[in-house]
Amino acid sequence: MTLEKLIETLGGKLVQGNPQQEIDGVSSSQYASPSELVFAENADSAQRALNSFAGAIVLPAGRVASYPADRCMIEVDQPRLWFALAAKLLKPFPPPSGIHPSALLGAHVELGERVSVGPGVVIGDHAQIGAGTHIEAAAIVGKHVRIGGFCRIYPRVVIYPGTVIGNWVTLHAGAVLGADGFGYVRDPESGAYTQFPQQGTLVIEDDVEIGANCTIDRGALGETRIRRGAKFDNLVHVAHNCDIGEDVVIAALTGISGSSTVGEGAVIAGQVGIGDHAHVGPGVILGGQAGVFSGKTVSNEGLKPGTVHWGTPARPLQQVLREQAVVARLAKSRERASKGAREREDREQGLGIREREGGQ
Repeated sequence: MTLEKLIETLGGKLVQGNPQQEIDGVSSSQYASPSELVFAENADSAQRALNSFAGAIVLPAGRVASYPADRCMIEVDQPRLWFALAAKLLKPFPPPSGIHPSALLGAHVELGERVSVGPGVVIGDHAQIGAGTHIEAAAIVGKHVRIGGFCRIYPRVVIYPGTVIGNWVTLHAGAVLGADGFGYVRDPESGAYTQFPQQGTLVIEDDVEIGANCTIDRGALGETRIRRGAKFDNLVHVAHNCDIGEDVVIAALTGISGSSTVGEGAVIAGQVGIGDHAHVGPGVILGGQAGVFSGKTVSNEGLKPGTVHWGTPARPLQQVLREQAVVARLAKSRERASKGAREREDREQGLGIREREGGQ
């Protein structure tokens, strides 16, 4: 793709170089070739980019005093975002490969145009697959599943019956979508557990990305919903009846218990635990290993934008740091008091020994 086409699509300004320069990929400054694009955000990274073999550099205006004559230079306000969008354009969706002979399709399956189905794929009865979607090796698509257009379903993904998936969704290897939630009713007399009905649905809206080996349960009687633009890292678990808002980002090893909600634009770091019927407000940032107790709400109300919540129970980081400082001072004070008591005891014991020796 030419720089002219990239800029026409993404915006920005080519301040130096040939607009017909062909770019076939993106790279880091260390490994870039003359046909690749790199980005810089500050003076240091700009210098590394200028010292690279990259054919084009995208950066904010004013980061360097002058540009070398042999380089294509693009100025934009947000070079990292421009670079990421360019990477998607330069790595287009894979071309259709058709239906592999080993794939097994059930009755009344509806396939859109240019759908690709890999080896060993099983698609259940009455499933619907939208145009351009790729389903890779050994994936399982249950009965009555609906998948939109231009989705990428990697190997060994399992989609339980009745799940609904929107357009431009990416499901990485090993993800399991729509399994039964963990809901049981206990008989107080016998102690035996009986599963509460898990017959609801899972809805995944457009432009969602689900990482490898994530698990998202269907609703019990209602639905679990992952809203537009949410991005999950690997090994994330979302339990039944949860509602995850638009553009939420969730890092690895996070677990969200049943009937909890996460508001639009929230950021959840790794190893966060959220109890059942909890509520994480829009834009909330939960730091790594934070915990939200069942039924509790974490919000940004009255706080500065960008406030990080941390600890268990999750609370503003500055509050946690103040509390830790108080505990540290108390511990030191107790240590000094204990040391003083030991010293007094030692002095008293020494005095007692001298008195006994003097009396002999």
